[in-house]
Amino acid sequence: MKKIFIVFMIALVCFGTVFAAGSKEAERTKIGFLVKMPEEPWFQNEWKFADDAGRDLGFDVVKIGTTDGEKVLSAIDNLQAQGAAGFVICTPDVRLGPSIMAKANAYGMKVISVDDQFVDANGDPMLEVPHMGISAYEIGKQVGYTMYDQMVARGWDVSKTGFMRISFNELPTALDRTNGMTDALLERGFPERNIFESPEKTTDTEGGFNAANITITKHPEIKHWMVGGLNDEAAMGGTRALEGNGFAVNDIVAVGIGGSGTATVEFEKDEPTGFYATALISPKRHGYETSELLFNWITKGVEPPKATWTTAVMMDRSNYIEKMKENGLWDGE
Repeated sequence: MKKIFIVFMIALVCFGTVFAAGSKEAERTKIGFLVKMPEEPWFQNEWKFADDAGRDLGFDVVKIGTTDGEKVLSAIDNLQAQGAAGFVICTPDVRLGPSIMAKANAYGMKVISVDDQFVDANGDPMLEVPHMGISAYEIGKQVGYTMYDQMVARGWDVSKTGFMRISFNELPTALDRTNGMTDALLERGFPERNIFESPEKTTDTEGGFNAANITITKHPEIKHWMVGGLNDEAAMGGTRALEGNGFAVNDIVAVGIGGSGTATVEFEKDEPTGFYATALISPKRHGYETSELLFNWITKGVEPPKATWTTAVMMDRSNYIEKMKENGLWDGE
């Protein structure tokens, strides 16, 4: 009988140990990371960096693509069922903010918005929800300063220099970026009369190309061009149009925004082109830091800042590999 009792006690201790281990595993924090366009490299990288944060800090990330409002609300239900304590979200429609927060609050879940800020029923930003976004205007200013500095370094005659503002004003982010470029140039003393609005119909390279060709034809008096717009593709389109109209590399300073493959392919060429630089917008902070902030909020009660605005890293053919490595975006040798 004594032997049976001892065996029973040993078994009980072992079971208790296993149960405790299982409970500890079950207590591991879980967060969601919802994005509106899961097929886009930007959002795939946000997920990658969120996973990095989870691995470094000890939490799990549930990644869900939410391309419309119905999928967003369904995903929140899914997260609650999986035991997630909160989520980071780039919503497919900023007007969903009140609905998202109502459901999250009902479940007791914490929320951080990323990239696109929620708006309320009146269209005003929901400032009470912690948010990390991109400062489009400040990035535009970075581009403007870069163009101006190159103009000075090349010794261009300002009276014969133009800024080709490839615009897509119906998109607020695009307008903020080109306004930033314009204000930076004006701040440095560049003449407003030499800034030429060049509206594009689409935001791809072809759109930039077509917009630039019209401006080039209208202003034969301009011998040197600075080019900027919403993205790398706008600047690239302007570059190709100028090259096609006989402008030499040294008479073009096109600066893109994004740090996309459009830019890096150009930097990889043996000889420099008119596409001089790009503003690298890194998803690292948007993926890693938002996840870390949410984790600390859940586990330590440390509430994140209500607003965090990120800027860009300027890079050109001389430093793009280094800058991309620093931001965890380089997959080459």
